[in-house]
Amino acid sequence: MSAYLSRRRRRWGAAALAATTVATGLAFAAATPTVAAAAPSAAAALPNGFRSIGYMPSWAGSVNSVQYSKLTHINYAFVLPNSNGTLQGVPDGGKLSSLVSLGHSNGVKVSLSIGGWNDGNDSAFEALAANSGSRTTFVNSVVSVLNQYGLDGVDIDWEYPDPGTSGNNYTALMQQLSNTLHGQGKLLTAAVVSEGGTANGVQPAVFGYVDWLNIMAYDGGSPHANYDWSIASANFWKGRGLPANKTVLGVPFYSRPGYLTYSQLVAMDPANANRDCTTANGAQQCYNGIPTIKRKTQWAMANAGGMMNWELSQDTTGSTSLVSAIYETATGGGGNPPTGRTGPITGIAGKCVDVAAASSANGAAIQLYTCNGTNAQSWTVSSDGTLRALGKCMDIAAAGTANGTVVQLYDCNGTGAQVWQAQSNGTLRNPTSGRCLDATGNSSADATRLQIWDCFASSNQVWRLPA
Repeated sequence: MSAYLSRRRRRWGAAALAATTVATGLAFAAATPTVAAAAPSAAAALPNGFRSIGYMPSWAGSVNSVQYSKLTHINYAFVLPNSNGTLQGVPDGGKLSSLVSLGHSNGVKVSLSIGGWNDGNDSAFEALAANSGSRTTFVNSVVSVLNQYGLDGVDIDWEYPDPGTSGNNYTALMQQLSNTLHGQGKLLTAAVVSEGGTANGVQPAVFGYVDWLNIMAYDGGSPHANYDWSIASANFWKGRGLPANKTVLGVPFYSRPGYLTYSQLVAMDPANANRDCTTANGAQQCYNGIPTIKRKTQWAMANAGGMMNWELSQDTTGSTSLVSAIYETATGGGGNPPTGRTGPITGIAGKCVDVAAASSANGAAIQLYTCNGTNAQSWTVSSDGTLRALGKCMDIAAAGTANGTVVQLYDCNGTGAQVWQAQSNGTLRNPTSGRCLDATGNSSADATRLQIWDCFASSNQVWRLPA
């Protein structure tokens, strides 16, 4: 077993245990009583059909805590298959019924996720997919459970079909599901591994059968699920032929290596909402904070079909919510940018705060430069605490908090890395880091890079804002 699969074992072990405890040995026909199927509503609208998908586990979280207005789809996890193609019982069928009712009343589509890690045991999938008769039984079982609960579709989470015979059988199963479910107006999606040889068990033919693939771009990368590794995972699938509009980028709402939930990390220190790594329980825990979630969403808006998260019960509410961060980014921040005083910001030796080369690209350096009256030196002091130029915000790179972290221009994203508070001594303090805007090395030379540093109110930290 690869190191990646070992990580996956820890990721899904609790899911499999919970589902097995509730469902082992129960054929679907013996599950919860039939409920009236509510008429599915249209999915909540995001620009250009963009999707925001969350998994809701049967064993954690309350359906009353879900931010339905900020999601388009929810996958209820998990139901396990039997080797003969029947399904085991739905864990907490009452919870699923409530989820469907609340989801539909809020315009959110709800699918049933079948499978999961199951402690690495995919023998039931292997057996049922290998036989045409059990494949048909499986498809009929899926249709039955979808109709019983008024569900909008199914998400197949077989971890994982291997390249070769197993992959051929997976393709045959997905083709049969597609023919049946799409003929009834139901969704067919699948969760897939982030990258690597195992991914070849999902053959390109499958791309034509599914509505989209949920790419599990987590439990990998160093640090965990970092931006570059995650985008490379999505591009890996696109490179195999997956259309952009069927590429859904998955993000974790938990850390590695300790599997602390994002909500636990924020409860430990609210500043963790704007970090990707922190020390907790004596070890460094890495995850995705608000800036990285927003950055991934921006990429997905331009290059993919949506964002998926594992999982909803691990999120916070209010201003630190990651579901909210995805929604706000996808909808353009929810309104017009705030206005305020506009003009140059001057510092040491009367030099101006300047965007290098007047570039509006994300990551453009912010520096000191001789005042020249250009737009690259025209800053708006906004009511939300941001400093804006060229349509973007003054930003602390990667939401860093350490001395010497450089300051750059970046898309305004509402995070603490873009808030600056003018102090009575003339400094500009970032409350998240507790540090001040600083001209590196106490220099006034043109092109001196700006950074954050401990607040001393020395001449290289004193700034004059527009009147």
